[in-house]
Amino acid sequence: MIDGEQQFISELKQNIRHQRLRQQITLEYEHHIYEMKQELQKETVTYEQLTSRLGTPKEIAKLWQEEIQSTPNKMQWLFVVSNISIFLLGVLLTVSYHLFDFHWIDELWAIDTKIPFLIMIVYLLFWALLGYEIGREFGHRGRRLLRRTFIICILPNLLFMYLIVFKVLPYEWFDPLLNVPFIILCIMFTGLLYPISMLGYFWGRRASI
Repeated sequence: MIDGEQQFISELKQNIRHQRLRQQITLEYEHHIYEMKQELQKETVTYEQLTSRLGTPKEIAKLWQEEIQSTPNKMQWLFVVSNISIFLLGVLLTVSYHLFDFHWIDELWAIDTKIPFLIMIVYLLFWALLGYEIGREFGHRGRRLLRRTFIICILPNLLFMYLIVFKVLPYEWFDPLLNVPFIILCIMFTGLLYPISMLGYFWGRRASI
C-alpha cells in the first residue's frame, strides 16, 4: 500500500475505538480505495484525494459511531413489518370484498384487478428500495443482512401462493386474476425480487462512498 493510502488507513484505525469493528471497517475502506483506483484508472491515490472523496478518518470514525446505533436488526424488521403490512392489506381487501357489501371496497377491488402489472412494478420498487437502504446504511456488511431479510420477507408471499395454488383458500375468490398468463407473470416477478434487491444494494453501497 502506497504512503498516502497507508496514512489514511493508519489514521482510520487510530480513530475507531471499537476493537471488534476496527478490522471490518478497515477492510471496507481498503475495498473503497481499490474501487476508487479502478474508477480513476490509477495505480495510486494521494491522501488528499482519499479525504476529498471519502472524508477524513476522523469524520469516518464519527459516522461509524453514529451508525452503530442504527443496528441491522432494526433495519431488517422495518422492512419485514412493511412487507407483512402490504401482504395483510391485500388479504384484508380480498376477504372484505367477498364477505362484505361496501361500495368503496368494490371500487378498490375493480381497480386492483385491472392494474395487477402496475402493482407488481410498485412491489419491485419496494424490493429495490430495501436493497438500496441496506447497501447505503451498512455497505459490505449489508449483503448478509439483505439475504436474511429477503428470506424472512418472501416467506408470507410463498405461503400465500401455496394456499391459492393448492386451493386451501377459496380458489374462486381469485378467479379474475388466476389465468395462465398471470400465474406465469407472478412466477417471473417473484424470481426477479432478489436480483432487483441486489441491484438496489449495489447502488446503495456505491452511494454511501
